[in-house]
Amino acid sequence: MKLLVIGAGGREHALAWRLAQSPRIQTVYVAPGNGGTGGASQLQNVDLRDTADLIEFARREKIAFTVVGPEAPLATGIVDAFRTAGLRIFGPTREAAQLESSKDYAKAFMQRHGIPTAAYETFTDPAAAKAYILGRGAPIVVKADGLAAGKGVVVATTLDEATTAVDHMLGDGSLGAAGARVVVEDFLEGEEASFIVMCDGHHVLALATSQDHKRLRDGDQGPNTGGMGAYSPAPIVTPALHNRIMREVILPTTQGMARDGIPYTGFLYAGLMIGPGADASRSLRVLEYNCRLGDPEAQPIMMRIKNDLTAVFEHALSGTLDQASIDWDRRTALGVVLAARGYPEAPSRGTPITRLAPDTEARMTFHAGTERRDGTLVTSGGRVLCVTVLADSIRRAQQAAYDAVSETVFEGRQFRGDIGWRALPAAKP
Repeated sequence: MKLLVIGAGGREHALAWRLAQSPRIQTVYVAPGNGGTGGASQLQNVDLRDTADLIEFARREKIAFTVVGPEAPLATGIVDAFRTAGLRIFGPTREAAQLESSKDYAKAFMQRHGIPTAAYETFTDPAAAKAYILGRGAPIVVKADGLAAGKGVVVATTLDEATTAVDHMLGDGSLGAAGARVVVEDFLEGEEASFIVMCDGHHVLALATSQDHKRLRDGDQGPNTGGMGAYSPAPIVTPALHNRIMREVILPTTQGMARDGIPYTGFLYAGLMIGPGADASRSLRVLEYNCRLGDPEAQPIMMRIKNDLTAVFEHALSGTLDQASIDWDRRTALGVVLAARGYPEAPSRGTPITRLAPDTEARMTFHAGTERRDGTLVTSGGRVLCVTVLADSIRRAQQAAYDAVSETVFEGRQFRGDIGWRALPAAKP
């Protein structure tokens, strides 16, 4: 069996690596892939990006099914194109992907279907946005409406910071079409968690819980990034809270999409803010939707899957996801992202990666911003690598991950030293 994974990041490396563990797999192609997927057993990069070229490749190679990793091809309708061509592909249609590609669409959808989220307004006029901000006060959150590669959200702690964000998004045009509108929403306090499910248009299968670390520096300080590390499971999501999330967020979302005439297929990611208190009384709000696996959440989640993931995808593509299950490793998985110098504003590229921690059964280095130039592995993006481990506890996972980080060398690397801190007993009130 041959499969195709579309994308070039750490999420795609982790997906392709896990799919290749199936005894039925001959090759998992990754388009366009990165320096890690290009040199791995049973993985093969294909330098294709255009949808028509990918469709032709899938036909020629008799690809059993395709999995879409990143948000951009989903937003431009790659799933619609593959389906029109009679090819099996896992992901949401362009219309369904608006849950991620437009913050305004997502907020209006949640409001319409009674899904808990922060109060908000949408603006195209900077003066009106600033007036609203002054009326609401700080802290407050300013979001570019469209896809902005992780750079379209500002959690402003002061009014000046918020109004500057409005000027940046609506005024200077640096975010292009993504910044043509902004969503301004109330700041929510609590602890974040990532809740990701697979959908087949009718049924839902929940993946293991996880928690991302968005800020660049320790203690959740510094600018927002695409994610500096993650771990799974997330202890804050107890079984009782898991049931609440399914009941109050996930099922109303998939049922709401169906009622709107847009059956949802693919990965659905709800970024949640969970307030303090007992499980039954905790506030539960949706911060955002993603129409894909999270990155770097995908890396620890893929590490914990024990059974044949290809069979799960086959059920999802056949509309029988209610017959599928995932066997989860009981250990904790934790991933630390190593980013390039200058990330997130201006990451350096072309830096040689001189040493990698050896991969083992309980440790994998997933590549993201890497490529091979004349046989040398070099950096090619902001988030370069995600060193991911399995261990019997969160403390042991931290120790193992940072041991591996110490074995991973490239000039200017930066990383957080506290991934997983919220799961430690000392972090609890």
